[in-house]
Amino acid sequence: MKQIFSFFSRKQATIGSAAFVLMSMVLASRVLGLFRDRLLASYFSPDELGVYFAAFRVPNMIFELLVMGALTSAFIPVFTKYKSEHGESGAWHMTSSLINVSLVAFALFALPFFLWTREISRFLAPGFSPVELEQMVVFTRFMMVGQVIPLLIGNFFTGILQSYNLFLIPAIAPVVYNIGIIIGTIILYPAFGLFAPVYGVGIGALFFMLIQIPLLFSIGFRYKAVLDVKNHGVREVGRLMAPRTLGLAISQIDTTVDLMLASILGAKMVTVFNFAQHLQQLPIGLFGATIAQAALPSLSQSSVNENKEQFRQAIISSLHQVFFFVFPSTVFFIVLRIPIVRLVFGASRFDWEATSLTGLTLAAFSVSLFAQAAVHVLARGFYALYDTKTPVVIGVICIVVNSLLSLYFIQFLGYPVWSLGVSTSVASIINGILLFWYLNKKLTGISTFEFYTPTIKMFIVSVITGVMLYIPLKLLDQLVFDTTRAFPLFFLTGVVGGIGTLTYIFLSWVFGITQVQSVFAFIQRMKKPLVFLEPASEAVDAGIQDTIS
Repeated sequence: MKQIFSFFSRKQATIGSAAFVLMSMVLASRVLGLFRDRLLASYFSPDELGVYFAAFRVPNMIFELLVMGALTSAFIPVFTKYKSEHGESGAWHMTSSLINVSLVAFALFALPFFLWTREISRFLAPGFSPVELEQMVVFTRFMMVGQVIPLLIGNFFTGILQSYNLFLIPAIAPVVYNIGIIIGTIILYPAFGLFAPVYGVGIGALFFMLIQIPLLFSIGFRYKAVLDVKNHGVREVGRLMAPRTLGLAISQIDTTVDLMLASILGAKMVTVFNFAQHLQQLPIGLFGATIAQAALPSLSQSSVNENKEQFRQAIISSLHQVFFFVFPSTVFFIVLRIPIVRLVFGASRFDWEATSLTGLTLAAFSVSLFAQAAVHVLARGFYALYDTKTPVVIGVICIVVNSLLSLYFIQFLGYPVWSLGVSTSVASIINGILLFWYLNKKLTGISTFEFYTPTIKMFIVSVITGVMLYIPLKLLDQLVFDTTRAFPLFFLTGVVGGIGTLTYIFLSWVFGITQVQSVFAFIQRMKKPLVFLEPASEAVDAGIQDTIS
């Protein structure tokens, strides 16, 4: 048990080792998330699930405004600096005050939403029937308390642990969150029906918070019942998060518009839109968010040390790692969209219309996967430089573009739900380009031959891989496999996906893309899986670093 705890409490001191841990756990969490969605699709119709997904809108908005602005743009950089200047005792005092301020802010902010949930739900989902609306009201109220409070506290725990370069337990937390939803759905479904996954959300959120507490105490954290709003660290977090929170508040307009427009098309289209989003977020969360999250402590330290060259190299390296994995994900999602959707969501209650529209929406989203993933890295580059205003201004511009395009496509042109994916892609690409351009101006050196050459190579290899996916897919689908059945469909997708993966790896090696060495190193490490269970060995960390860096 001591050795197991030592393993879970090992620090990931490099971006590579941290990214490996985060990627592994995000992959597990996303796979469980897709299993959760498949479970929901088998238990409930798309119309019923539309109500369930719509109920997340208000709780998610409150959570993002109160927590995400602080954690992604302010907490880790400020905590790192505050700890070095005032010691751990001062850092614990500041953190406790920040958690308590956030809980008070939640109570004040959530109260009007709780009292007027029915009116707000009617505004958010104008296409819902009275029965669907009533269900949405009950679900929303439960999630505001049962989901937001544990996640709010748990995400501050995550920020503390990551500041200590402890990534494994915080990365496991989202996994147990999905496990909680799955368990709640399976066990409670016979008695509570559609309420089962709602209760499961509360169970999962509680798991998310509780699993981090033992490691948190092992590093010395002690919660204090203080509300020191005059604390310098608390004020610094507030100052830095204000622009980010403003940007998130404006981004809620875009998300809300998408929900309203999808609900006008019917509750079923809310499910289609959400399922497509969940699929496209797999590579973004797995590669974009994890690499950016792993890079933030190092970027913050480089910024504190005023080491611009180290900062620049970290940005370039992180973007190349993101592109290496996201470019092929794009072609896989576009070419294999229907087989993927059928395999993941193809339960008996998920009909062909829903499958086809989910596939088209997924393809529309996928065009901008590279930009959506890169934005995570670029934004954290600004945050580490204590510049939270630039990403917000650029984000606001792109949100306006996205919302206007969505309204134009649905209300004026009468396009189906996949057009919401198109508007998201256009806005995301603009967002990525502008963030890159402004960060390049700050650092005077990202936009170089060193950055563009590998990126162009990856793009070319991905396009060729797309062709190599399309040809065997069409030939095998028409001549070999009966894809009306689940097993032949699974086998077809596996064979074609394997061909595409081998093609991409081989061409990457031929083109001299250095990131492919990560794959070869990973394969070598997997031949000795027990090496990952030796927490005391310095070679372990070096091996993981080689695998990702």
